[in-house]
Amino acid sequence: MSLPIRTHVLLLPLVLCGLLGLTTMFLMVPPGFAAEQPEIVCIQCHGAMTGRLGEPVALWRGSIHAENGISCNGCHGGDPKDMVNAMSPTRGFLGKPQVNDIPAFCGRCHVGVLAQYRDSAHGRALGHGGPNCVTCHGNHLVKKASLELINEKSCSRCHPFERARLIKEAMSAVETRIELSGQRLSRYKEQGVDTKTLEQRLFAARNRFHTLAHLVAVTKIQGQTQEINRELDAISNALNAIDEQDQKKKIVGAAAIAVALLAALLLRLYRKTLE
Repeated sequence: MSLPIRTHVLLLPLVLCGLLGLTTMFLMVPPGFAAEQPEIVCIQCHGAMTGRLGEPVALWRGSIHAENGISCNGCHGGDPKDMVNAMSPTRGFLGKPQVNDIPAFCGRCHVGVLAQYRDSAHGRALGHGGPNCVTCHGNHLVKKASLELINEKSCSRCHPFERARLIKEAMSAVETRIELSGQRLSRYKEQGVDTKTLEQRLFAARNRFHTLAHLVAVTKIQGQTQEINRELDAISNALNAIDEQDQKKKIVGAAAIAVALLAALLLRLYRKTLE
């Protein structure tokens, strides 16, 4: 049922006021506000503390976890929205793991790495003074996994660097190839080429590569890098085929333009002879 005209006239100022209020509210919101997430209670509380209780937050802010939006509760559990029950076991709070429990603690997310670590000399030495995840990656200032973590300063704390150097050398060349393949795929994807299958293959190769360092066995790593290199060869060949097709299209296109220009020139000359 439609409203009388008089009712519409009376409602119009209210509607306009509402729209004006919404517009003002959106204008007052600072740029980027929608993308910002409120800090969880763990950070609100410990971030205001100093010393031992505040240090984890300061370290975490510069970590790869913070960069990827993984906060305190992502590792330690608990309720990140309830100040009173944030550290309640009934809300899933786990707290600080014991030294021997750290690999399993981190392995809840890093499943493939955990499997490789447990089979390695490092994993077998757990409980006997051997290294765990935080030995190399840090605890709250968690470092991004990269070959830069394999360095003489860190590795020689426990043993000579020679074996680690051979591992790093075997992996460096593969890492470079993975990055270059990723860049080529990105360029073709931007051009509208269907790269989904090749992206999936490269993703699988990259994931396999990222677990290798935790084997800490030179022979095994050299063998597996050879297998990954064969897969990268196949991906590279497929990309080269795309290159060839693209080149052929350019040649055909250039030839078509040349023929069209020649035809236009001949037509012009013919018209001149008629004149």
